[in-house]
Amino acid sequence: MSIDIEQFHAVFFDESQEHLDDMEQLLMELDVEDPDLEQLNSIFRAAHSIKGGSGIFGFDALTGLTHVMENLLDKARKQTISLDVPTVDLFLETVDLLKVILDAYRTSSELPQSDIDSGVAALEKALAAADGQATDAPQPAAESAAADDDDIDGFGFFDDDDEPAAETAEVAENTENEAAKAETKDEDIDGFGFFDDEPQPAASPEEKQGYGFFKPVEAVAEDAKAASAEAAKAAAKPAAKKAAAKSAANKEASSIRVDTLKIDQMVNLVGELVITQSMLSMIGDEVTGAIGQKLQTAIAELQRNTREIQESAMSMRMLPVNMTFNRFPRVVRDLSSKLGKKVDLVIEGGATEIDKSMIEKLVDPLTHLVRNSIDHGVEKPADRVAAGKTENGTVILRAAQRGSSIVISIIDDGAGLSRERILAKATENGLPVTPDMPDSEVWLLIFQPGFSTAAEVTDVSGRGVGMDVVRRNIEAIGGRIEIDSHKGLGSSFHIHLPLTLAIVDGICAAVGDQIFVIPLVNIIESLQPVKEQLKLIKNEHLLWIREQYWPLVPIHQMMHVDHAVTNPTKGIVVLLESSKRRFAIQVDSLLGQQQVVIKSLEQHYRKVPGISGATIMGDGRVAMILDADAIADLCKPVHEEEKVS
Repeated sequence: MSIDIEQFHAVFFDESQEHLDDMEQLLMELDVEDPDLEQLNSIFRAAHSIKGGSGIFGFDALTGLTHVMENLLDKARKQTISLDVPTVDLFLETVDLLKVILDAYRTSSELPQSDIDSGVAALEKALAAADGQATDAPQPAAESAAADDDDIDGFGFFDDDDEPAAETAEVAENTENEAAKAETKDEDIDGFGFFDDEPQPAASPEEKQGYGFFKPVEAVAEDAKAASAEAAKAAAKPAAKKAAAKSAANKEASSIRVDTLKIDQMVNLVGELVITQSMLSMIGDEVTGAIGQKLQTAIAELQRNTREIQESAMSMRMLPVNMTFNRFPRVVRDLSSKLGKKVDLVIEGGATEIDKSMIEKLVDPLTHLVRNSIDHGVEKPADRVAAGKTENGTVILRAAQRGSSIVISIIDDGAGLSRERILAKATENGLPVTPDMPDSEVWLLIFQPGFSTAAEVTDVSGRGVGMDVVRRNIEAIGGRIEIDSHKGLGSSFHIHLPLTLAIVDGICAAVGDQIFVIPLVNIIESLQPVKEQLKLIKNEHLLWIREQYWPLVPIHQMMHVDHAVTNPTKGIVVLLESSKRRFAIQVDSLLGQQQVVIKSLEQHYRKVPGISGATIMGDGRVAMILDADAIADLCKPVHEEEKVS
């Protein structure tokens, strides 16, 4: 019976991606001055797993590159070479290349053969240099045995809880076998026949003496006891880490991989169930008497169960934002080194959960904002010292849940945004600005296409491409971005996002015979204005509140709704905040807060300006969900010379 091995490709790709992410994180955490052997073993095991799996599936490019990388890692974990920053950089570059190769196999695209050849050549060059770096003082026999013990553990074949004690006894009782152990270590124990090691240079008589070749048995026994004590002490160091790793492995075994399409389908069906439950609730209100009471009780129970099912289904899509945050230590390390700056990255709230689809779409905006903070925000060490700051700058990447939204912040303690340079550049680009614009509006100018205040164009920044894309990508997932900056103290970029793209918390508002849903994340407050607060300037309706003018958008005009309240003093005005500007919308009345399931309007109809989607209400009617950012585009900014007291 033939087996279609391609059915296992998806699992291999997912697991290999996890191994590569783990390798990158462990390499970033590695202390080159005092490397942790358990970390090196974990990196080695990850590379070995990728090599083994790729060999089974015939992914030769992955197999070849990881094989050479594995050989160099093997020397590092055996401490036959000393680790330094260039070697760690080489490992990181290899991990990057492995990700590219893995993605090429995943998407059946062309392999970057020239990059692969260059990567293999760089590793082989490092291996050749390592072979010429043979140590003058080889490991004592007991330490060698302990290292071999780690090697065996690395393949997960044996439990190691009692091995240190057993190894100690074995060394003490079998001193005559030390020479044989030392000679056969590399060939018989280390490789297990899984890979070829580089031939080791022959030991000199002086080196052999260190292994007990020319010492009396009594002296060797004393050396072995001392070495055994050191080996036991060394084995105790990673014991806690090994236990934690086993615990994590057991925890991981209790989970399963599920295709996200299946989860999306389940979430969609739960959404339909929520709509059906709302319909039943409305029908139940019309039934009276004893049967009506029983029906209401049953509907209340159904509502509770439906809500729990909905929360459970949604939680399956939620992942910790650390899935995105964990890649930024590498970004900060590489970029700060390239720019000659010293930057510390602080990650807070990484356990905060967010919808998986949003995590994937956050990568590019966050990467650009973090790079901007390092490039434009944090000063060079000499400049920081001159300004009375520490040499090391700090970039904080923070996530927190606030009600029904997630706030992701990128905060730096750099020089802050320059109001003067931004206004000068805006004037040069022909943008409508005034000297007395509030800071909040000035900062938003950097999101204009082609806007950059960089003094020179580099491969990092200066072309005016990026910040407008950042805002557009954030708006595409229903979010908004705001900036807070103080000269000499630093800048903060706050991204406000909904918890999920499938469900939105909003206020239902009536406009004529239509219902619109206003996302709660955009609402500041609602009020019924008085006549004195309303102004008409150049055919534009304005609302005077909070000591400033707000553009007023009559929804009935924008959406061409008949039989709506046209006088704002007879209706309700809702103050909204988008990533572009603040404004107000006019509706007839507010019907209450409700959690609604979002349906794509483009998929079933077409794109409607000012609308992000639709939902089905309990009575079967379709309600439009307003898009605050799209409506903001229709509002003209209010300039100082147009203001009327």
